[in-house]
Amino acid sequence: MADRRYAVISGASSGIGAATAVRLADDGWDVTIGARREDRLREVAARSGARAFALDVTDPASADPFCDRIDDCALLVLSAGGALGLDAIAEADEDDWQQMWQVNVMGSLRLIQRLLPKLVQSGSGHIILLGSIAGRQPYVGGGGYNAVKFAVRAMRDVLRLELLGQPVRVTEIAPGMVKTPFSEVRFKGDRARAAAVYQGVDALLPEDIAECIAWVASRPPHVAIEQLVVQPLQQADARTVHGPDE
Repeated sequence: MADRRYAVISGASSGIGAATAVRLADDGWDVTIGARREDRLREVAARSGARAFALDVTDPASADPFCDRIDDCALLVLSAGGALGLDAIAEADEDDWQQMWQVNVMGSLRLIQRLLPKLVQSGSGHIILLGSIAGRQPYVGGGGYNAVKFAVRAMRDVLRLELLGQPVRVTEIAPGMVKTPFSEVRFKGDRARAAAVYQGVDALLPEDIAECIAWVASRPPHVAIEQLVVQPLQQADARTVHGPDE
C-alpha cells in the first residue's frame, strides 16, 4: 500500500521504546523494533504486532544486519540509551563512560547513517532522538550522562542544519523523570536505590513520552517540532523535585 507508514524503533524491549512501539502500532504505523534483550523484545512484538529483530546498537556487526532488513523507513525513533553511575568526574569509571557514549551517541549515529537514505526516499522522513533534561542542565554526579545527552542535543542541532532542504525532520524529545528501568540500570541492579529515586514523586510514565512521540510524528510534513521538553509537575529542573517532605 502506497500510504503505509514505516517506523523503526531502537531500544524497544522496555520503557519508552516499548511503549512507543505499542502507541505507534495503534496509530497505524508498520513498526520494526530492535533491542539486545530478545525475550523482552518478543513480548513487545506480541503486544504491538511489530516485527522484532535483535539489535545491539554498540556493535556495527549487529547494526548492519538489522538495518539490512529494513526496506522502508519514514520514522526512526532512537530510544536506546541510559545512564551508568553517579560518580564524580574525579572518580568516574571509564568503562561506564565508554558504554554510555557507545549506546547514546555512537548507537544513534550508526542507525542514522544506515537508514538515512531510506528516510529521504520516503519523501517525508523523521528522526526522533531521545534526549534528556540532563542534556540541558548539568548536575553533580551526572558528568558522564550529561556529556552524552549534551552530545545528543548537538547531533539534533547539526542534523537539522545538514538536512535542510531534504524531506527529513529532526526532533529531540527531552524527558525529565520517567519511571522506567532507567535508575535500576544506572545503579547496576540495586532495586532499592532505584526505587528511592521516585519515592513520593508522581513521575512520568513511558506511555506519556510515547504519546509525545506519536503526536510529534503525526504533525503535517511541513511542521517541524525541533525539541520538546517534558517533565512531571513535581519537577522544575534536573536538580529540583518537590518530594513528599517538602
